[in-house]
Amino acid sequence: MSDNRLETVRSELVTAVARLRAAVPGEPLGLALRDLGEVERKLGNRDAARASYEESVAILRAHGSPSRLAHTLRHLGDVYRETRHTDRARACYDEALALYRSYPEAAPLDLANAIRSVAVLQQASGNRAAARALWSEARGLYAAEGIEAGVAECNRRLLDLDSSADE
Repeated sequence: MSDNRLETVRSELVTAVARLRAAVPGEPLGLALRDLGEVERKLGNRDAARASYEESVAILRAHGSPSRLAHTLRHLGDVYRETRHTDRARACYDEALALYRSYPEAAPLDLANAIRSVAVLQQASGNRAAARALWSEARGLYAAEGIEAGVAECNRRLLDLDSSADE
């Protein structure tokens, strides 16, 4: 999506958030804030993305489904990881994974994506054994869902772990 289109979507979401704040301060507002966070992230506005995701998480804790909260926590964790707030990222990822694992109706692809995020963090932190286990688990879920790009990334990451072990 082009930056011009993203700016248009951002403007529409800002308007929607303002209306929802006045009318429906529950899950619809939390979801609109999550969408706004995603657009801000794509535009490179990490501080704005973080603020939108944080507010969304607070609202979805009170008014949202566990899967929607988990999804938003994962994205907030990604923003924290990208801005080197590792402890905050880890807390978000741990909570998201716990939510996904505790609800059987959670989509396997959502679980795989959450595991992927934790694996990236673990690998970057030098926790090779944890990263290996997570990449292997994510690969199995991506394979079961037929997500070839996910399987390929997991295979690459596992090879990277193998090759760095030889150094």
